[in-house]
Amino acid sequence: MPISSPASPLDLELRSGKPPVLHARAADGTPPGDPGHWAAEQHDALHALVAEHGAVLVRGLGLRDADGTGTVFRRLAKALMTEKEAFAARRAYAPGVYSSAQWPPNQPMCMHHELSYALEFPGLMLFACLGAPTEGGATAVSDSSAVLEALPGELTERFEREGWLLTRSYNDDIGASVAEAFGTEDRAAVESYCRANAIEFAWQPDGSLHTRQRRSAVVRHPVTGARCWFNQIAFLNEWTMAPEVREYLVDVYGADGLPFNTRYGGGDPIGADVVQLLNTTYEDKTVREPWQAGDLMMVDNVRTAHSREPYEGPREVLVGMADPVRLADCSPSVEVTTE
Repeated sequence: MPISSPASPLDLELRSGKPPVLHARAADGTPPGDPGHWAAEQHDALHALVAEHGAVLVRGLGLRDADGTGTVFRRLAKALMTEKEAFAARRAYAPGVYSSAQWPPNQPMCMHHELSYALEFPGLMLFACLGAPTEGGATAVSDSSAVLEALPGELTERFEREGWLLTRSYNDDIGASVAEAFGTEDRAAVESYCRANAIEFAWQPDGSLHTRQRRSAVVRHPVTGARCWFNQIAFLNEWTMAPEVREYLVDVYGADGLPFNTRYGGGDPIGADVVQLLNTTYEDKTVREPWQAGDLMMVDNVRTAHSREPYEGPREVLVGMADPVRLADCSPSVEVTTE
């Protein structure tokens, strides 16, 4: 499906089970010599594809390093965000340019919307593959409106009414530390952030921090108004963990001290059957394309969930969180109160 462009013809490949794949070409049909220049020229066309499909994978762009990737990210984004409330550590290469979250290669990062538990989150996710793994490791995507439509109405109505609750217990061993999540270890600064972002907090006798925050599970897209299943209910729930991992963490930290867990907004636990249903529904609506070195992927973070599949071999994917959106602008069904 070729698309006309002022600078060059755009060759879009649409295949069942895969995200749209755009093959980057210069005006003479060869791979772009300058990815940043190409991205600037194709800015409007690329954003139009994301608006139409929810995500697009750009192949043949030839991204090779963090500097060049950062240039492409900045050319495509209105603004790059500094991550707050991270659930896992990242390396920062430049302002707004990060490594993938540090997560065991043999464990999946299930479908989620980045920072969907925050009051401000990226509207656009940018991914760049500098090194593809030998097996697995795709950043798969799933249409959140289709997922919402496929889930049982009784379940989604409860989540829409109650929202969902994220509980976190920060430590220096699993997930992001307090310093990595909040950008500081200063208690007063952490408390100030929590109050301003509707996060309940409690310092424990051993100095660790426990937090709770309630958020909407269903929102409306800030541009189209489409209803979207927008959360991390399944990904950060204890029942998504491998059984041996969950058993180890419960043994070490206790059932109420897991690094992260999710509940219904009213506080009731979410059963393993519900978590399995959520993950199965995501899988039914998932499309994937293996990474190739040099690829770029753009994802509408509200309309489209993304995952990271288990992999073998070295994998280097850089991440940009762009074009911040406020939860208040997405018709949240659950009211939050900040101080």
